[in-house]
Amino acid sequence: MKSICSLFAAFFVFVFLLDAQNSYAPKREFRGAWITTVYNSDYPKRPTPMKIAHQEQYKNLLDKLKGVGMNAVIVQVRPAGDALYPSELVPWSAFLTGRQGKAPEPDYDLLKFMIDEAHARSMEFHAWFNPFRATANLDTTRLAVNHVFRKNRNWLVKYGNRFYFNPGIDAVKQHLTQVIMEVVANYDIDAVHFDDYFYPYKVKDQIYNDTTLYQTYGQGFRDIGDWRRQNIDKFIEQISTAIKSQKPYVKFGISPFGVWRNRDQDRRGSNTRAGLTTYDDLYADVLKWMNRGWIDYVIPQLYWNIGFEPADHEELARWWASSVGDRHLYIGHAAYKVGDNQEVAWDDPEEIPRQIQLNRDNLNTLGSAFFSAKTLLRNRLGVRDSVDYYFSRPALLPIMEDLADRSPNPPVLKKINKKRGNPRLVWKPSKKDLATEKLPDYYAIYRFKSDRMGELDDSNDHLLAITPFQEKGTKFKYVDKTAKQDEFYTYVVTALTRQHVESRESNPKTIYKTENGVSRVK
Repeated sequence: MKSICSLFAAFFVFVFLLDAQNSYAPKREFRGAWITTVYNSDYPKRPTPMKIAHQEQYKNLLDKLKGVGMNAVIVQVRPAGDALYPSELVPWSAFLTGRQGKAPEPDYDLLKFMIDEAHARSMEFHAWFNPFRATANLDTTRLAVNHVFRKNRNWLVKYGNRFYFNPGIDAVKQHLTQVIMEVVANYDIDAVHFDDYFYPYKVKDQIYNDTTLYQTYGQGFRDIGDWRRQNIDKFIEQISTAIKSQKPYVKFGISPFGVWRNRDQDRRGSNTRAGLTTYDDLYADVLKWMNRGWIDYVIPQLYWNIGFEPADHEELARWWASSVGDRHLYIGHAAYKVGDNQEVAWDDPEEIPRQIQLNRDNLNTLGSAFFSAKTLLRNRLGVRDSVDYYFSRPALLPIMEDLADRSPNPPVLKKINKKRGNPRLVWKPSKKDLATEKLPDYYAIYRFKSDRMGELDDSNDHLLAITPFQEKGTKFKYVDKTAKQDEFYTYVVTALTRQHVESRESNPKTIYKTENGVSRVK
């Protein structure tokens, strides 16, 4: 029975993709996947101290994500008061090595390896922190000697089945800022990323015990909710200021619960009837953070299907697009629900493709992110295949105008020759960039099936390839292995900066075959 269902799913995906063949694919689009490390959900498959296992699993995961068109990974580097990197402030994670505080064998810097491997595949690396989750459970006997529970127990609140940092304590906010800035200062990350956990999701019949702190410091607030929101506001602003002071080009993004507030609670809210909201239940006023410019991008977790009455994906996608202002908006998609949810809509293989198309139809929506990597790649109902189709051509990452740096000079396309029958391009940075040593961070190669160059417009129809990030050499080569022997091809190359600002195109060169079959370049 399962095989029959799979065949039907594959057929419907095929039909849908045929219908979508003329759909617009933007030249710039954020395409991300969350890689979850808590409880070993995505990575690593199981805890082990062995360096080779960490590296091989991670490279394999990146290759698969790159294969379906991803150009960014959001990697959970701090699962629960711990770290997937050597830190002077927090212990190694038990989810990595099997015992909290135990280093890999042989000891090495996993985070540097992760970043380098992502950049080598032209993928941004967003370092995902869960700042306020202090433990993964209530078993404190296995916590390392340098875990915060051992050193500053009064910073923590026991709630549900774990311990949390108390955002109402200024020393907590300072400590967490130091933890995050340790990574910003020491690693070549592209962004700092927080998910939806601020104050914890409510647990039935349990009280989050911060009333004494509120009575001491909450004078002047209407209620404890306003005081809690201010605690989170101060933390977000503090992190934002620290990041921009240290490295202005590093982005700061949030992935909140998908409903800010319902309209019956606030006229600015969405036309939804969600049972909880990020503002009222998690005390996270994301709308304020966007309006104040404290965050650079937002990825709301719109983990409901189109037409879901209490929280319709389409309604929420429109609401976020109209509320985001000048911040970047990417939509979070529930890959984990496809073919595995009580809502029958998730048995429809077209659900995620329709959501991607909604993103592309709205000019304020600049991309997608999928939760999570493992469930996307598992390919239930062909979800990986449909994403692969929509992202079959490469895409540049969107430019954040307030972080944009200089525009590089166009490179020089020196020549095209043949490499085992395939066109091989050779280019150099411009003389101006070489003279000033302000070299581009990577390059984009465009190909036109013509004897002349066309327009480098807003679609990615002609974008052939993107080189690895941080390429600082003085001579570059690219072999076009997809070229057909009997076609005219015109190539150009552009240079790009760290913030994805693109130069004008290089001089074009055309390769073609003469009547006697000899390849010529002009």
